[in-house]
Amino acid sequence: MSAPPPSPYPHRVPALDIDPEWLEPLPEAKGMTVTDLLLRILGGVLVVLAAVVTAVLEVFFTPLRLGGVLIGASALGAVVANVALAVFALRTVGAKWAVALPAVAWFTVLMWGAGSTSEGDILLADNNWVGLATIFTGSMAFAVVAYRVILPPPDRS
Repeated sequence: MSAPPPSPYPHRVPALDIDPEWLEPLPEAKGMTVTDLLLRILGGVLVVLAAVVTAVLEVFFTPLRLGGVLIGASALGAVVANVALAVFALRTVGAKWAVALPAVAWFTVLMWGAGSTSEGDILLADNNWVGLATIFTGSMAFAVVAYRVILPPPDRS
């Protein structure tokens, strides 16, 4: 028996190890019906709305404290929700570029939360480590899924 071929993914992180076959977009349908097209459009709209809702919740949960100490529930929620949103977008829209739909909507809401209002209120303050961690981890979750989709599938011969 020969040794298996080397992995095309040189740096594996077990917590982020997602099977590339699971992330494969739907194959292009020959003779796609109007219903198929409408369902894909509806999936895209739904994933954008879900990204906006989760981003707003993450912004409002950023200052959450337990016993006077900031907890990172928002950052953890960003990772879980954004990976789920990206995979949902891939599956429903059926194209690799679909990862950008929730990513752009989510990032837009987070940047809105980081800006100040005319009264000077800021939802994501720069001295709040949870807000910075939420922006970083949420963005990285989308980036990791997009990277895994862009990579060619491993040779499984």
